[in-house]
Amino acid sequence: MKARTFRRHVRESFKSLGRNGWMTFASVSAVTVTLLLVGVFFVIMMNLNKVATTIEEDVEIRVHVDVAANDKDKEVLERRINQISGIKNVTYSSKEQELASLIESLGDEGEAFQLFEQDNPLNDVFVVKTKNPTDTMKVAKQIEKLDYVATVKYGQGKVEKLFSFIKVSRNVGLILIVGLLFTAMFLISNTIKITIMARKREIEIMRLVGATNGFIRWPFFLEGLWLGILGAVVPIAVVSAAYYYAYDFINDKLKDHFIKLLEFNPFVYQLSAILIIMGAAIGIWGSLMSVRKFLKV
Repeated sequence: MKARTFRRHVRESFKSLGRNGWMTFASVSAVTVTLLLVGVFFVIMMNLNKVATTIEEDVEIRVHVDVAANDKDKEVLERRINQISGIKNVTYSSKEQELASLIESLGDEGEAFQLFEQDNPLNDVFVVKTKNPTDTMKVAKQIEKLDYVATVKYGQGKVEKLFSFIKVSRNVGLILIVGLLFTAMFLISNTIKITIMARKREIEIMRLVGATNGFIRWPFFLEGLWLGILGAVVPIAVVSAAYYYAYDFINDKLKDHFIKLLEFNPFVYQLSAILIIMGAAIGIWGSLMSVRKFLKV
């Protein structure tokens, strides 16, 4: 396509937006509201995913070694644990280390447990991490069957509920985002359809003088593109500003829980790029669908 022809298509697409002012406003508003909701859901989903990943990474299996096991038995047990599929690493913690950790975690109240330093009732422990956190339950059941294993603890019941909640949250968020995107595509498609109907006579004249199908379609294609990009401007500004203030506030509240939101930079810039691409994509898609369905060329 020649540069002159392309400039002509760009001018025509902007003229069409101006001629159909109210429909343009309605479409941009619809895309704005949709992408604003998408942006909010995306921020929540991505941060929920980060928090979920952090929690998943903290999930571990604590294998309490039978008190009857000697050093050789422990070496054999460690080797057999490492042979299980899906194991990331195995760390040994002696009963002395376990008692010291318990005392430290309880603070002032832990001083009472210093009485057990001479006659330690705790077990030696193997701390096991899996490559995939969702394999924790399966691996734990395999470890339970090994010799010299007294008990296996990994937060039974709570871990299963946590992984189930995380999975449902991710799926629901994805479905909502996809649904909103299709709504925006439908609205833009209707706008382009009305534009085509309003310019039906002009299109017929263009066809009579020999205009190609591509020549007729290009202005509508660009019109959808502009509608999508314009609709992304306000959501980017609103979501970025809201996240800027929410980032410091929420991180300050969660600092004692070792949970942090995604860093403002580069997350907001990545989100902005995604919203612009989404806006352009749904604009182009809506335009192409309406042109293919309602423009018989």
